[in-house]
Amino acid sequence: MGRLDGEVALITGGGRGIGAGIAHYFAREGAAIAILEIDPTSGGEVAQSIVAKGGRGAAFVGDVADRAAVDKAVMAATEALGAPTILINNAGISFRGDPLELSDEIWRRTFSVDLDGVWYATRAVIPGMLKAGHGSIVNIASVHAFQIIPRYFPYPVAKHAVIGLTRAIAIEYALKGIRCNAICPGAIDTPGNVAILNEYPDPAAERRRWEQISPMKKMGTTVDVAAAAAFLASSEAGFITGQSLTIDGGRSVLYHD
Repeated sequence: MGRLDGEVALITGGGRGIGAGIAHYFAREGAAIAILEIDPTSGGEVAQSIVAKGGRGAAFVGDVADRAAVDKAVMAATEALGAPTILINNAGISFRGDPLELSDEIWRRTFSVDLDGVWYATRAVIPGMLKAGHGSIVNIASVHAFQIIPRYFPYPVAKHAVIGLTRAIAIEYALKGIRCNAICPGAIDTPGNVAILNEYPDPAAERRRWEQISPMKKMGTTVDVAAAAAFLASSEAGFITGQSLTIDGGRSVLYHD
């Protein structure tokens, strides 16, 4: 018996990194997994791996910034697995640079994925959750939602907005059995962060620096995030809504090094 038996979980950006980690973890907890991924190869591989291990899984291709594509994917997932009762809004992108050098195109693309995409998936699954009488939405935000790192603009702006959306949805649907919470990861060992590290002249030295500024002297793992997401998605968190859980090894609590 798993904590998520009988649930259908839709995971955006579930083909790699945190999203893939959550997909595998939730499958082990008994959920059927619907992956919405812009990359058909990675999303399909995760779904196939889940099925090969005896779970229920399917992948659907779409850009979360495209509302029609999201609606189509949710309809297809519902037909294949049942209406999602869990939504993990994980898909996201990050552009970094000087605010005054930012193009309008990058500004719009950041918000279309990191904020609009969260809303499009949320509005697509809520009707099914209302019909089921319950649902849990977990938005993967970031420590950037409250801690600013210079030259990461406009990513933290979008993540601040995700927290606002999380809180608003939580209150709007509190009496209808739908909970909405956020997770704010810090430095997690994902392909995306490895790519950032590889931009430095000495990636290994930069990784050590990231590890040393953490009170726990290490980076987090996708399992760390997935385990927290499973708790928030489960009935064990039945009285928790509108909250943001930080997973950063204590870094955001530290005043200075």
